[in-house]
Amino acid sequence: MEIDSAREVSVLIRETRKLLKLSQTEFATKLGVSFHSVNRWENGRTHPLPLALKQVEGLLHQLGQPGEALLDQYFTPGEPKS
Repeated sequence: MEIDSAREVSVLIRETRKLLKLSQTEFATKLGVSFHSVNRWENGRTHPLPLALKQVEGLLHQLGQPGEALLDQYFTPGEPKS
């Protein structure tokens, strides 16, 4: 379960958070991680663990139509694109 580059992950995380209209702190709380983790993901310094990516995918599914573009771009049915 990999996404091609740190840049793609950072864009996915940032765009998902923006669609949810959450701050980094609020997004971190929703995922059960620290603010610092979300900040590092968005800045391309680290990658989220596969479990966190599955949670992001789930949040996008919950958004319905607004999340579809990111789901189509970054995830295949059942798991993230590799």
